[in-house]
Amino acid sequence: MRVALFATCLVDALFPGAGKATVEILERLGQKVHFPLEQTCCGQMHANSGYFEPNLVRRYVDTFNDYDAIVTPSASCAGAIRHQHAMIARAARDEGLAGAAQETAEKTYELSEFLIDVLHTDDVGAYFPHRVTYHPTCHSLRMLKLGDRPLRLLRQVRGIDLVDLPNNEECCGFGGTFSIKNPDVSAAMLADKMESVIETGAEVLCAGDRSCLMHIGGGLERIRAGVTTLHLAEILASTDGETAN
Repeated sequence: MRVALFATCLVDALFPGAGKATVEILERLGQKVHFPLEQTCCGQMHANSGYFEPNLVRRYVDTFNDYDAIVTPSASCAGAIRHQHAMIARAARDEGLAGAAQETAEKTYELSEFLIDVLHTDDVGAYFPHRVTYHPTCHSLRMLKLGDRPLRLLRQVRGIDLVDLPNNEECCGFGGTFSIKNPDVSAAMLADKMESVIETGAEVLCAGDRSCLMHIGGGLERIRAGVTTLHLAEILASTDGETAN
């Protein structure tokens, strides 16, 4: 099976540890991971603001079409690829691109999906002796419907003290441009989410989207809550108590 990593803009530019950890996990499980340098943005932030960019869809298809599976450490971007790419192509009246985009989208997986549904494993040999709570991001919960896949993986991590996050299905308030266009509402939602995180007594907040972790982590840092944020991949890649880097 030819597997490619779609790193995403945010991971590539700001949080490369999540991308590196994804590769480390897959290689540990016997997968050779390709990283095509032609990859770029999936176009989600453009589409969410009303700007459809078929050229970004075409770039994604051309870059990843020949791979058997594309794995990304982002439920948000995986969701955008599956639910927006063919739509954007059709809006541009390019049915050929729409069909190709649909085919490529169907073999694009968020990390926990690929591990559970394709590799059929929930134990990746991780060791992380810390108190952790998990936040299911909106795209993972509502768009991809990941269910308990990330939690199944976390429960198999040796040494972990996994605690439930109160009101875990509530949005953190980021929502990409939502937090910019509606800052007051976003800040109120963030305050509620931080209160829930602090209530758990967790050392680490985990999620499958670095965008939401950036938002929540920024708030926690400003109030000096003493809670670290780590991507799911970074915990799963840890084998000796130290996170992947």
